[in-house]
Amino acid sequence: MDLLLPGIGLLAWTLVAFLLVFFILKKFAWKIIIQSLDEREQGIADSLESAQKMKAEMSQLKNENEALMAEAREERTKLLKEAKEIKDRLINDAKDQAKAEAAKIIADAHNAIQTQKMAALTDVKNQIGNMVIEISERVIRKQLDNKAEQEKYIQQMAGELNQFGN
Repeated sequence: MDLLLPGIGLLAWTLVAFLLVFFILKKFAWKIIIQSLDEREQGIADSLESAQKMKAEMSQLKNENEALMAEAREERTKLLKEAKEIKDRLINDAKDQAKAEAAKIIADAHNAIQTQKMAALTDVKNQIGNMVIEISERVIRKQLDNKAEQEKYIQQMAGELNQFGN
C-alpha cells in the first residue's frame, strides 16, 4: 500500500516545490504568457476579420464579373445582330444593283436590236427602191413598139424581183 499512498514528507515537499514554482511563474512569466495569448487571440481575430473582408470583396468581385459577363453577352448579341443586318442590307443592295444593271443591259440590247432592225428595213427599202428605178429605166429604155411585149417584159422583170426578194 506504500506504493499507492505517498509519504507525508514527499507530499509536503512536492507542495512546497509546486507553490514555489507557481509564485515564480506568477511573478515573472504569467504576465508575459497572458500577454502573448492576448496578442495571439487578437491576431487570430484580425485574421478572421481580414478573411471576412476578403470573402465579401471576392463576392463583390464575383458579382461585378457576372455583371460584366452579362453586359459582354448583350454587346456580343447586339454586334451580331448589327452585322447580320449589314450583311442582309449589302446582299439586298447588290441584288438591286444587279437587277438594275441587268435591266439596263436588256434595255440597251433592245434599243440596239430596234436600231439594227430599222437600219435593215431602211436598207431593204433602199434596195427595193433602187430595183424599181432600175426596172423602170430598163422599161423606158427598151421603147418597144408593141404593148404586149412591154407587158411581157414588165412581168419578166417582176419575176426577177420576186426571185431576188426570196
